[in-house]
Amino acid sequence: MTAFSFIHAADLHLGSPLSGLATRDADLARRLASAGRQAFEDLVSQAIERSVAFVVVAGDVYDGDWADTTIGLFFARQVARLDRAGIPTILVRGNHDAESVITRSITLPDSVHVFPAARAGTLRLDALRVAIHGRSFQGRAVEENLSLTYPAAVPGWFNLGVLHTSCTGHAAHETYAPCSVADLAARGYEYWALGHIHEYAELSRDPWIVFPGNLQGRSVRECGEKGAVVVDVADGRVTGVSRLPLDRARFERIAVDLAAAADPRGAVEAVEAALRPLAAVAARRLLLVRVHLVGTTRAHDALAADRETLTAEIQAAAHRLHEEIWLERLKIETCRPRAAVEPSGAAIDPAALLAELDRDPDFRTRAKAALAEIGGRIPVTAAAEADFDAEFDALCAEAEALVLGRLGGRHC
Repeated sequence: MTAFSFIHAADLHLGSPLSGLATRDADLARRLASAGRQAFEDLVSQAIERSVAFVVVAGDVYDGDWADTTIGLFFARQVARLDRAGIPTILVRGNHDAESVITRSITLPDSVHVFPAARAGTLRLDALRVAIHGRSFQGRAVEENLSLTYPAAVPGWFNLGVLHTSCTGHAAHETYAPCSVADLAARGYEYWALGHIHEYAELSRDPWIVFPGNLQGRSVRECGEKGAVVVDVADGRVTGVSRLPLDRARFERIAVDLAAAADPRGAVEAVEAALRPLAAVAARRLLLVRVHLVGTTRAHDALAADRETLTAEIQAAAHRLHEEIWLERLKIETCRPRAAVEPSGAAIDPAALLAELDRDPDFRTRAKAALAEIGGRIPVTAAAEADFDAEFDALCAEAEALVLGRLGGRHC
């Protein structure tokens, strides 16, 4: 049998906005908005450069129905590049681009094969002796174990299954087309190209069952390397699976312990040291980092009292390392050493008052209403990232730290 390679991608989510610094830097917002498309352009370029036999996309090409034809034309233009290079594109529809979800269409090249939703189908590539099996989603919520409807392996051929599924489940993703590793292995295929879970995962190597993760992270909830995988095949067997980073913008989180920092300058130096290993990542893409300041530190009061200056200094430190390292958000979760608290003789204990206020149901109701009003005034993309309900307690803690920092004290 002929040796060949193919690219397995999933969850392109074309048309989905990235959440980050959109409200703070207009140029960066523009670059973030185009990151997903550029990542797919790079995938196509890699496929052509590597002369792969075909490209598989395991669902969610689109993030939902199109507002207009722009995103459909973009995808059509890219797969036309593959078509001109003699590279077929094979895909299934997932929960975000199910048959009932996408109401518009653009004619695609004949080399693009979309598996139907009514039943599982098989595409045979005779020259390679490859049989590709797949089935699309009819609607957004598919509860059926679709893998059980896939046909048996074609004897003597390399068999590849394409499926959008939560498989055995994932805390960050809804359960769709659930199945087990045993269900997939029972079909007798050599490789399963899965989609839906936005993290790289190898569920099995005999047979190979792989989630490539999404092509481009969309917020700090999707940290780390994103892209596709390149699969090498020889004599009807998988001989190699390697990750192919394609993300144009990457999200990361770091926690910096400021126990040794005596002042804001020391805090900034500690953050800069923690960011330094990430400079190599930023050399090839935008890097957006959420920084958590933690630990018991004498610098706490000064940090909490002037958050704006601290944020600017940390951003400047990041840019000293590389111009493409951006502070996505700064979270101050430090506290003041107990030994540093000196009795003031004051009759009122601000910390006790704030703690009592935080327990007051009426205050919490009014505070949540105020946050909801704020949420209604900020841009939609920023509002989607700002989960006020989930972060309410953290926001209250930050407000408490700011007040006590300016008054002169919070301790652990």
